[in-house]
Amino acid sequence: MDYQALLKILKENGERIEALVQHFSDQDLRWKPAPDSWSMLEVINHLADEEEEDFSVRLRITLQGSGDPWQPIDPEGWVTARGYNERDPGESLDRFRTARQNSLDWLSGLVQPDWEAVYQAPFGAITAGDLLASWVTHDQLHLRQLIEIQRALVESWSDSFSLDYGGEW
Repeated sequence: MDYQALLKILKENGERIEALVQHFSDQDLRWKPAPDSWSMLEVINHLADEEEEDFSVRLRITLQGSGDPWQPIDPEGWVTARGYNERDPGESLDRFRTARQNSLDWLSGLVQPDWEAVYQAPFGAITAGDLLASWVTHDQLHLRQLIEIQRALVESWSDSFSLDYGGEW
């Protein structure tokens, strides 16, 4: 595994996420393309919770080989249960930024981590390397989601005008 490359992308993904949302109004950040979809603010809060309660915690447990159980998480349920869309956008982005930096600091300080270390999760065996690589791709999934939300927002602003000339979506 190219740990340094994955770490670099994790850092850059954090910067990309921030850049994608930082200049939108609070109203736009709370806007949803459909009632059952997520807003940009919900994505940011989801990413902050994932940073604090999922990837870094589970990777740490796996690398330590302590056998400590992973605490249950409910990313889908947290969106409404934790009121993501009612939160302050600036504070939410700051929380994500701080959590990501804490993760990067921890990851950068690892000395000869065993990426082959295995955790027996309820769904099956997963390695520390699987978790790190999945962390990076989880970011990418939500980067794509943020772009899709923004595309839908542009469509909503464009009324009946066509976006076809911009290229096939």
